[in-house]
Amino acid sequence: MLAFVIIIVCLSVIFDFLNGIHDSSNIVATMISSRAFRPATALGVTAAAEFLGPFIFGVAVANTIGNEIIDISRINPKVLIAALMAAILWNIITWFLGIPSSSSHALVGGLMGAVIVGVGLSAVQFSGLNKVLIALLISPIIGLVFGFYITKLIFFLARGASPKINWFFKRSQILTAIVLAFSHGTNDAQKTMGVITLGLVMTGFIPSFKVPFWVIALSAGAIAAGTAMGGWRLIKTLGGKFYKIRPIHGFSVQLTSALVILGASFVGGPVSTTQVVSSTIMGVGSAERISKVRWGVAKEIAIAWLVTIPASGLLAAGAYWAVNKIPFFASTIK
Repeated sequence: MLAFVIIIVCLSVIFDFLNGIHDSSNIVATMISSRAFRPATALGVTAAAEFLGPFIFGVAVANTIGNEIIDISRINPKVLIAALMAAILWNIITWFLGIPSSSSHALVGGLMGAVIVGVGLSAVQFSGLNKVLIALLISPIIGLVFGFYITKLIFFLARGASPKINWFFKRSQILTAIVLAFSHGTNDAQKTMGVITLGLVMTGFIPSFKVPFWVIALSAGAIAAGTAMGGWRLIKTLGGKFYKIRPIHGFSVQLTSALVILGASFVGGPVSTTQVVSSTIMGVGSAERISKVRWGVAKEIAIAWLVTIPASGLLAAGAYWAVNKIPFFASTIK
């Protein structure tokens, strides 16, 4: 089983690293586009905060992903390997095309596709799956609504202010960006922790589902490294294609997104940072003028969100079939 553990850990780290590249745009796009910070500075500060996030805010999301949606006693390592392969492939495809799709959706879709093909629906714990799907569904709606009203409040409080207030919003983004990075590292890195810990329990390396410290450090480090690399294709999409982002927009987007993601993390709800930030950008822009938002771009991203779970599920089904064709996997576990 050691070979399977090594493979699962390696694939999980690759997924986590790509998640960092994929989602770095969500954290830094608005502060780069609003010219609050230089790209290198924004990415460096964000990566450091993302690494620290999981150590500060706990591992409730990891427990949801690894312990509540799949019956550990019913699955085998091939299921987990196929799910990770599918999520990685989907992240690479969407990153190459510059589409800010959800890594969270890709992982959930991959898990469901691999489990259904490899074991059957009986291995799915629907109470936990419903919790995940509800969190993924309502979090962007909350981001949109909160973004709209928080920005309206900021406009009200800043009424009559001189143009110098832009300096305040620029500089304040260092705080909101750090909080948003904390929230992203807390929520997204925990998904990898959950998968690795699930693999450790499944293969008998640990007796019960409790995330080891080294798994927390490894997952936090991988997502921070990916963030430091930066996803420039996606930064361009989120940072400029919706509308021209000014310092007040960047401040509002980061503050609102951080509140939504941290709130979900505390209750163990895995959310898509991509979804939350994208919908918040639209809510913030709408607060100034609804016609300000380029809704055609939003429609393209929404379609990508809807496609991700079934597409990654199909990829996982294909990956499970491919894994079973490899003699080592086929002969080791039936």
